[in-house]
Amino acid sequence: MTPFEGHDGPYAAPVTLANRKVPAEWIDYNGHMNVAYYVMAIDQALDRFLEDELGIGEAHAARVRQGPYALQSHVQYLGELLEGVLFSVAVRMIDCDAKRMHVFVELRAGGAVAATCEQLMMNVDLETRRSTPYPDWAQARMAVMLKAHAALERPAQLGAAIGIRRKV
Repeated sequence: MTPFEGHDGPYAAPVTLANRKVPAEWIDYNGHMNVAYYVMAIDQALDRFLEDELGIGEAHAARVRQGPYALQSHVQYLGELLEGVLFSVAVRMIDCDAKRMHVFVELRAGGAVAATCEQLMMNVDLETRRSTPYPDWAQARMAVMLKAHAALERPAQLGAAIGIRRKV
Protein backbone atom coordinates (compact mmCIF):
# COMPACT_ATOMS: atom_id res chain seq x y z
CA MET A 1 0.00 0.00 0.00
CA THR A 2 1.37 3.41 -0.95
CA PRO A 3 0.83 6.68 0.92
CA PHE A 4 -1.38 7.79 -1.98
CA GLU A 5 -4.74 6.08 -2.27
CA GLY A 6 -5.33 7.24 -5.85
CA HIS A 7 -5.22 5.00 -8.85
CA ASP A 8 -2.35 3.20 -10.52
CA GLY A 9 -3.81 3.62 -14.00
CA PRO A 10 -4.83 3.07 -16.57
CA TYR A 11 -4.66 6.78 -17.18
CA ALA A 12 -6.74 8.76 -19.63
CA ALA A 13 -4.73 9.95 -22.62
CA PRO A 14 -4.53 12.86 -22.11
CA VAL A 15 -5.78 13.42 -18.55
CA THR A 16 -8.62 15.95 -18.77
CA LEU A 17 -9.47 17.97 -15.69
CA ALA A 18 -12.85 19.41 -14.71
CA ASN A 19 -14.33 22.36 -16.58
CA ARG A 20 -13.94 25.85 -15.16
CA LYS A 21 -15.55 29.14 -16.05
CA VAL A 22 -13.54 32.31 -16.78
CA PRO A 23 -14.38 34.70 -13.91
CA ALA A 24 -14.91 38.43 -14.45
CA GLU A 25 -11.81 39.33 -12.42
CA TRP A 26 -9.60 37.51 -14.95
CA ILE A 27 -10.64 39.85 -17.78
CA ASP A 28 -8.25 42.65 -18.73
CA TYR A 29 -8.68 46.00 -20.49
CA ASN A 30 -8.69 44.22 -23.88
CA GLY A 31 -11.87 42.40 -22.86
CA HIS A 32 -10.36 38.92 -22.69
CA MET A 33 -8.58 36.73 -20.14
CA ASN A 34 -5.27 38.30 -19.14
CA VAL A 35 -2.09 36.31 -19.84
CA ALA A 36 -1.32 36.01 -16.12
CA TYR A 37 -4.59 34.16 -15.57
CA TYR A 38 -3.86 31.68 -18.36
CA VAL A 39 -0.68 30.82 -16.45
CA MET A 40 -2.57 30.70 -13.15
CA ALA A 41 -5.26 28.42 -14.63
CA ILE A 42 -2.53 26.12 -15.98
CA ASP A 43 -0.67 26.14 -12.66
CA GLN A 44 -3.84 25.36 -10.68
CA ALA A 45 -4.67 22.56 -13.12
CA LEU A 46 -1.16 21.11 -12.75
CA ASP A 47 -1.59 21.20 -8.96
CA ARG A 48 -4.84 19.17 -9.34
CA PHE A 49 -3.14 16.80 -11.78
CA LEU A 50 -0.18 16.19 -9.45
CA GLU A 51 -2.47 15.72 -6.44
CA ASP A 52 -5.31 13.68 -7.95
CA GLU A 53 -3.57 11.68 -10.67
CA LEU A 54 -0.05 11.07 -9.38
CA GLY A 55 -0.30 11.68 -5.62
CA ILE A 56 2.70 14.02 -5.54
CA GLY A 57 0.92 17.35 -5.03
CA GLU A 58 0.27 19.53 -2.01
CA ALA A 59 -0.63 16.76 0.46
CA HIS A 60 2.48 14.78 -0.48
CA ALA A 61 4.66 17.88 -0.11
CA ALA A 62 3.24 18.56 3.36
CA ARG A 63 3.65 14.92 4.41
CA VAL A 64 7.19 14.19 3.19
CA ARG A 65 8.58 17.70 2.59
CA GLN A 66 9.21 17.12 -1.13
CA GLY A 67 7.52 18.97 -3.93
CA PRO A 68 7.66 19.67 -7.65
CA TYR A 69 9.43 22.82 -8.82
CA ALA A 70 8.91 24.28 -12.27
CA LEU A 71 12.27 24.52 -14.04
CA GLN A 72 11.09 25.78 -17.40
CA SER A 73 7.76 26.77 -18.88
CA HIS A 74 6.73 27.85 -22.37
CA VAL A 75 3.20 29.19 -22.87
CA GLN A 76 1.64 29.78 -26.27
CA TYR A 77 -1.57 31.82 -26.54
CA LEU A 78 -3.63 30.52 -29.44
CA GLY A 79 -7.09 31.94 -28.82
CA GLU A 80 -9.03 34.31 -26.63
CA LEU A 81 -10.98 33.27 -23.58
CA LEU A 82 -13.81 35.63 -22.69
CA GLU A 83 -15.70 36.15 -19.45
CA GLY A 84 -17.99 33.26 -18.57
CA VAL A 85 -16.52 30.85 -21.13
CA LEU A 86 -16.17 27.25 -19.99
CA PHE A 87 -12.72 25.76 -20.46
CA SER A 88 -11.01 22.50 -19.58
CA VAL A 89 -7.39 21.57 -19.17
CA ALA A 90 -5.78 18.46 -20.64
CA VAL A 91 -2.37 17.23 -19.44
CA ARG A 92 -0.11 14.70 -21.09
CA MET A 93 3.14 13.23 -19.88
CA ILE A 94 5.89 13.74 -22.47
CA ASP A 95 8.80 12.27 -20.52
CA CYS A 96 9.94 11.52 -16.99
CA ASP A 97 12.84 10.13 -15.01
CA ALA A 98 13.55 9.58 -11.32
CA LYS A 99 13.59 13.32 -10.53
CA ARG A 100 11.97 15.15 -13.45
CA MET A 101 8.74 15.31 -15.36
CA HIS A 102 8.07 16.90 -18.77
CA VAL A 103 4.39 17.67 -19.36
CA PHE A 104 2.33 19.35 -22.05
CA VAL A 105 -0.87 21.19 -21.11
CA GLU A 106 -3.73 22.41 -23.29
CA LEU A 107 -6.43 24.89 -22.26
CA ARG A 108 -9.46 24.06 -24.38
CA ALA A 109 -12.69 25.97 -24.91
CA GLY A 110 -15.47 25.22 -27.37
CA GLY A 111 -13.50 22.41 -28.99
CA ALA A 112 -10.49 24.64 -29.73
CA VAL A 113 -7.12 24.92 -28.01
CA ALA A 114 -6.87 28.40 -26.48
CA ALA A 115 -3.38 28.01 -24.99
CA THR A 116 -0.64 25.45 -24.46
CA CYS A 117 2.08 25.16 -21.87
CA GLU A 118 5.09 22.92 -22.03
CA GLN A 119 6.68 22.53 -18.61
CA LEU A 120 9.66 20.76 -17.08
CA MET A 121 9.39 20.05 -13.35
CA MET A 122 11.80 18.58 -10.83
CA ASN A 123 11.16 17.00 -7.42
CA VAL A 124 12.87 18.98 -4.65
CA ASP A 125 13.56 18.18 -1.00
CA LEU A 126 11.99 21.17 0.76
CA GLU A 127 14.49 21.02 3.64
CA THR A 128 17.73 20.90 1.63
CA ARG A 129 16.27 22.77 -1.40
CA ARG A 130 18.03 20.22 -3.64
CA SER A 131 16.68 17.79 -6.20
CA THR A 132 15.70 14.34 -4.98
CA PRO A 133 14.10 11.31 -6.64
CA TYR A 134 10.35 10.87 -6.51
CA PRO A 135 9.30 7.94 -4.32
CA ASP A 136 9.37 4.58 -6.12
CA TRP A 137 5.55 4.33 -6.11
CA ALA A 138 5.30 7.77 -7.79
CA GLN A 139 7.92 6.85 -10.39
CA ALA A 140 5.89 3.72 -11.17
CA ARG A 141 2.72 5.80 -11.66
CA MET A 142 4.59 8.26 -13.87
CA ALA A 143 5.91 5.38 -15.99
CA VAL A 144 2.37 3.95 -16.41
CA MET A 145 1.11 7.38 -17.46
CA LEU A 146 4.04 7.90 -19.84
CA LYS A 147 3.24 4.61 -21.54
CA ALA A 148 -0.46 5.53 -21.81
CA HIS A 149 0.40 8.91 -23.34
CA ALA A 150 3.15 7.67 -25.70
CA ALA A 151 0.66 6.88 -28.47
CA LEU A 152 -0.76 10.42 -28.55
CA GLU A 153 0.04 12.53 -31.58
CA ARG A 154 2.90 14.95 -30.95
CA PRO A 155 1.48 18.46 -30.36
CA ALA A 156 2.56 21.00 -32.97
CA GLN A 157 3.63 23.42 -30.22
CA LEU A 158 5.87 20.92 -28.40
CA GLY A 159 9.47 22.12 -28.37
CA ALA A 160 8.63 25.25 -30.37
CA ALA A 161 11.25 27.96 -30.56
CA ILE A 162 10.37 31.55 -29.79
CA GLY A 163 11.25 34.35 -32.15
CA ILE A 164 10.03 36.63 -34.90
CA ARG A 165 9.45 34.70 -38.10
CA ARG A 166 10.59 36.67 -41.13
CA LYS A 167 9.77 36.01 -44.74
CA VAL A 168 12.90 35.39 -46.79
